[in-house]
Amino acid sequence: MTTLRKLFTNYWSPYVAMGIAGVLSALYFGITNTVWAVTGEFTRFGGHILQLFGIDISDWAYFDLIQMKGSTFDRTDGWIVWGMFIGALIMILLSNNFKIRIPKQKRRLVQGLIGGIIAGVGARLALGCNLAAFFTGVPQFSFHAWIFMAATAIGTYVGVKIVSTRWWKGKPILQKGNAAPAVRKSRKVQPYIGGLVAVVYAGLIVYFFLNGKTMLGVAAIFGAAFGILIERGQICFTSAFRDLWISGRATMTKAIILGMAISSVLTLIVILVNGVDPITKIAAPSTFIGGLLFGIGIVLAGGCETGMMYRLMEGQVIFLPVFIGNIIGATFLAYAWDHLGVFDLLVKSGAKINLISVMGPAWALIVTLVLLAVGYIVASYWQKNYRFGVGFKKGGANK
Repeated sequence: MTTLRKLFTNYWSPYVAMGIAGVLSALYFGITNTVWAVTGEFTRFGGHILQLFGIDISDWAYFDLIQMKGSTFDRTDGWIVWGMFIGALIMILLSNNFKIRIPKQKRRLVQGLIGGIIAGVGARLALGCNLAAFFTGVPQFSFHAWIFMAATAIGTYVGVKIVSTRWWKGKPILQKGNAAPAVRKSRKVQPYIGGLVAVVYAGLIVYFFLNGKTMLGVAAIFGAAFGILIERGQICFTSAFRDLWISGRATMTKAIILGMAISSVLTLIVILVNGVDPITKIAAPSTFIGGLLFGIGIVLAGGCETGMMYRLMEGQVIFLPVFIGNIIGATFLAYAWDHLGVFDLLVKSGAKINLISVMGPAWALIVTLVLLAVGYIVASYWQKNYRFGVGFKKGGANK
């Protein structure tokens, strides 16, 4: 009973959370032949909203690329997204941790929207966010994921510089001291609501399987599992980069690298055993520019797609405009893809490059694991020797 209580009240080690996520990601690919991703569905959701307003999107090339079949509730990608929201919400309620939180500086709502829009444009320009073009892109041995990762690192550094400026921070809000601490009202009802949500969601999954919608049931299960993992592990790809530049902390960075390494090994096994092709995206100038914009956007927004999802479920209002911004940015990119010449300018010259095709399965895995190991070592060195960001070294004088 004590162990079960700790499971719901204590956050999990990000290493454990990302390790399990790496296993589930490979397993999900083996079952569905698709990957854990979210922003593609955000874009489709934007397309559905346009259709509700009578806008004809039938000739938009981007929507043909990502396929707009059915509604968001008829697609596996849709239930990955909604499952993540629901899985995170269930754990938040069971741990009695839901609370409406409104930022003291209302400008943060606008900043969150701006960051969300920029991140949405960047993610879809690169054909994936921190998942499809990063966490699940690397284990698919798609070269575009490495370009995106490097560009995102640069973008987050630029983003940190922007949010550190006085004009972005705004005037600090002063609070009176010596105030009596607010009495926190009991929220013991939350676990019961969380249990009820879990039962209803389980019933929905059973409904999918009984009615022959097996893949929707699978996606709903995995979506909830991913939501539970990101919430309990407090997984945020923004902090994986941002914390390096601000404080030198690399725990999240190393946990994500570990998860990708595990997923890479298992994904290759799936590819070889099932005889399926890895999912490869175009490596082009759009990949780098998209990663750069994505990195800037997630820092301005205060969280990536995964971080935004569980924080929104916690009741952090600021992440609602971030979510809306993601949809706006992704939908705008879908329009700009052919209507504003983005494809011809930034994408057309690229090519799909997969390490398995270039160097064979064994070397593709070896190179991937070596690069991830180098990243892990660098992150460990950084965390051990640097504090408070670039230019500050542990034990050294601040000049």
